[in-house]
Amino acid sequence: MYSAEINRKQPACLLLVIDHSTSMAETWAGGAMSKADQLALAVNRLLGNAVLLCSKGDDRVYDYFEVGILGYGRGVSPVLYGSSASRPLLPISEVALNPNRVDHVLRRISDGAGGLVEVQTPIPAWVDPVADGWTPMAEALTTAAWIVDEWCRGHASSFPPIVVNVTDGQSTDGDPRIAAARVRAAGTADGDALLFNAHLSATARNAVTFPDDRADLPDDFARALFDMSSALPPTMVAAAGSLGYPAGTGSRGFLYNADVTALIEFLDIGTRAVTPTGLRDLTVGPRSAG
Repeated sequence: MYSAEINRKQPACLLLVIDHSTSMAETWAGGAMSKADQLALAVNRLLGNAVLLCSKGDDRVYDYFEVGILGYGRGVSPVLYGSSASRPLLPISEVALNPNRVDHVLRRISDGAGGLVEVQTPIPAWVDPVADGWTPMAEALTTAAWIVDEWCRGHASSFPPIVVNVTDGQSTDGDPRIAAARVRAAGTADGDALLFNAHLSATARNAVTFPDDRADLPDDFARALFDMSSALPPTMVAAAGSLGYPAGTGSRGFLYNADVTALIEFLDIGTRAVTPTGLRDLTVGPRSAG
């Protein structure tokens, strides 16, 4: 299970479900930027890396997977630029060619003579920060379940879909565990859909990463998110371990009180699991990439 070859005939699926509630305007863990701003940066970075992972070193991007992003706050809707309610998932080649805009940032790079020079670096952006509304997590996951179930019907032999829910607070439209179970019930011949959850905190607290026992969690909300989360397949346990996380058999795909680095690496682990070169990519995380 969770070992299907990923290629253009058998693509994989990555669906992000991201909190757009008003509380996302708070600063993240005492930092200078809001949770919404940091999350948008992390998602845009994820998509940029995904494009690179599916390229062959030239302008061609191969459709090894399809990607979608649902935002939930003032309603639930696809927010990946170019997607729509009738087409919530896009092939990665289309994502590569169709960013919302291209930002330019100054970065320092080596000048080849022992010094540094500032250069303008283009950064594609597919999503914008949003902090407006409530937290209709149950509706968002119900929508996600419909999307991945439809996708699985057309990709019965593919690696199962990966759904990542990122939130900073409790659901405002009921218990999301029922909808989460529907997400995990979708699947392919290679296994059930994987649902991972990441919780962002406005204060610097002790983070919980990839726990394997709900009894060790600090409150009912954390335990609910744990219940919603899938166990990590062996390749992802290896990926987490390569980044220094104490993951093992039974670890759930779940972060609580995550900081920026942990979230980026969490997203990276999920994305690299659906690249065509498998464990070799899984073991090259952002820390080692510099």
